[in-house]
Amino acid sequence: MPTIHAHIKEINGQFESHELADHLQATADLAAQFAKEMQSEEWARLAGLWHDLGKYQPAFQDYIKKSSGYDPKLPTIKAKVDHSSVGAVYAQQQLKQQLGVIFAFLITGHHGGLRNKEDATACLGNEKKGLEKQQLLQNTLAQSPPDSVLKSIALPLESLKGRDPVLWIRLLFSCLVDADFLDTEAFMQPDKTKQRGNYRDLKTLLSLFENHMQALESGAKTSELNTLREQIRHDCIAQATQPQGIFSLTVPTGGGKTLSSLAFALHHALAHGKKRIIYVIPYTSIIEQTAQIFRKIFGEDLIEHHSNLDSDKETYRSRLACENWDAPIIVTTSVQFFESLFAAKTSRTRKLHNILNSVVILDEAQLLPADFLKPILKSIQELANNYRVSFLLMTATQPALNARNDFGQRFEGLKNVKELMADPEKLAQDLQRVQIELPQDFEKTNSWEEIAAQLQAHEQVLCIVNTRQHCRDLHALLPQDTVHLSALMCGEHRSRVIAEIKDKLDAGAPIRVISTQLVEAGVDIDFPVVYRALAGLDSIAQAAGRCNREGGLNHLGKVVVFVPPSQPPAGILRQGKEVTCKLFKTLTTSNNPLSPENFTRYFEELYWHRGDLLDKKAILKSSSDMQFKKVGEEFRFIEQPYKPVIVRYADNKNLLESVIAGKADYKVLRKLQRFVVNVPESIVTKLHNQKMLVLTKDEIYVQAQNDLYDANLGFMGEKATGFETDTLIP
Repeated sequence: MPTIHAHIKEINGQFESHELADHLQATADLAAQFAKEMQSEEWARLAGLWHDLGKYQPAFQDYIKKSSGYDPKLPTIKAKVDHSSVGAVYAQQQLKQQLGVIFAFLITGHHGGLRNKEDATACLGNEKKGLEKQQLLQNTLAQSPPDSVLKSIALPLESLKGRDPVLWIRLLFSCLVDADFLDTEAFMQPDKTKQRGNYRDLKTLLSLFENHMQALESGAKTSELNTLREQIRHDCIAQATQPQGIFSLTVPTGGGKTLSSLAFALHHALAHGKKRIIYVIPYTSIIEQTAQIFRKIFGEDLIEHHSNLDSDKETYRSRLACENWDAPIIVTTSVQFFESLFAAKTSRTRKLHNILNSVVILDEAQLLPADFLKPILKSIQELANNYRVSFLLMTATQPALNARNDFGQRFEGLKNVKELMADPEKLAQDLQRVQIELPQDFEKTNSWEEIAAQLQAHEQVLCIVNTRQHCRDLHALLPQDTVHLSALMCGEHRSRVIAEIKDKLDAGAPIRVISTQLVEAGVDIDFPVVYRALAGLDSIAQAAGRCNREGGLNHLGKVVVFVPPSQPPAGILRQGKEVTCKLFKTLTTSNNPLSPENFTRYFEELYWHRGDLLDKKAILKSSSDMQFKKVGEEFRFIEQPYKPVIVRYADNKNLLESVIAGKADYKVLRKLQRFVVNVPESIVTKLHNQKMLVLTKDEIYVQAQNDLYDANLGFMGEKATGFETDTLIP
């Protein structure tokens, strides 16, 4: 009997075959192994056995032999050979109607992504399209696939009991596509497969963490603040043996939340046998600082994954750059984490099964987008209830996310959230290190010239504005030695600038910094005076966290809130500003603007009066209708599509050349994430048309001309295209 091929590769003129029966069995075994975490092994095994059943068709065998060069004499097949529908039709014949629909989603989408229900099930009907697919199955079965492939298994319906079927299908799909990819890679690129895995376990990583903390504390000066930070960390560790579930950590900025949350996560993971820790950060622009801290402790046992270089086109190199989250510690962004949970594309969903049985830390939880709050919170609750995922919602300004039934509506929210700190209000008092100076008139704006004059009266001052364009406008009015910070600068550039800022602050040297809000979440800088353009109360609190952070002043630090000459961008930033104005107008001078009570009032106003806007795109309705593709397209944190551009900065010339030549492996791409700026897709297209950007064969944009990147301001593409940077935040 002739060999039936799943894949064919050529090495030095010799062809090797990945036999189809072997591929189906290996994919089935691996998918079942992944699905064991969700008690759905049998479902994943059948999906693996049948996902490529259609490759038995003679037409597909001719196609693969012709396209690989194995048999060049065969005629060229012009039409695409459908192999993805066959397994779904076979599942429909072997199983009950409802179960067949589940396999239609899994199998028909294993290359192109999960489909909407009507598209996924079209092959199962009796109409013309369905009959055509039935004929493809007959062509397949005529080739006598082995019984080991065609066998059916009794499927336990309890796998679905009490679970949201939509998330369950998406997770099962993840098990299938990751198994399919990994088995294919093991045949096609075995050297790359060898690079995967081999990570140290969490017990070993906890020892590394404890050694790091011991060294850190022994070298730290004795102070009331450091004593308080140490106590917070020990309190977190003491709570780590609690039953798995949803936790909150409410600690003011500067209280050491990053390391305390990691301490909790490591101890909690070991107490409950969890596989990994996923640290979720709101902005791509600040992820490098946290990743850098963790990498010093854990080395290559950490994967940093965000949207940079995460191509929607699933090329080999982009997949390796993104990984499949099989490391013990993942640092990623809110965009990457939550958009993946609602995604349909295989490139986004294949890592999802590795979220199961993990600890997920949501840093700056107040920045979860209000437009998608209801579906986000439902997914958190579902993962906690049914997939052994513990969540830690960490912030200085805890949003009101608990379930509630007031303001004329029922809000499902999160149930049974356990706070790790015994007395968050006392912590807020103990860690108060600033005085907030509010505008006397919230309707009266200040010109940039007025703000520039005020800033020059201070030798050390940080000013945070709402947009990139505001940042450049104000920076242009100040002396040349004023520092600029925004996400138009690549990560490597920002890191170097932040290091210089810290050095000058430590030396007591004059330093003025104009920045977007990228410094507000996790950037460890400490100014005596901070100016903040009027925005949401949570943003003001985060800005305050960059003032007198270490409590080194013999008086309270000064945070000045001013009304800028133009509004924040439309959306949650502007809504936050409007709610803040309303709140501040009711305060008396004796009130602390950053009190926990005010944050409760702020988030109640921001969230609960929005009604259906907490699910602006009706994601929950589309999900219940099994519209997987539609949900994946509409669940986008950022409306305007952005593209990563690798810029020319510092000494990365050789790395850029390897990418342009198509010779960059995943390690090179990981390094180049430090040199990426996210730019609106429309601008990228214009720059590419003007040959100012190079598009590589792996769908990566690379800066072609040196004058596109400024050593102080970062990406300068607007000079060529005329785009307004105030559409870009932060």
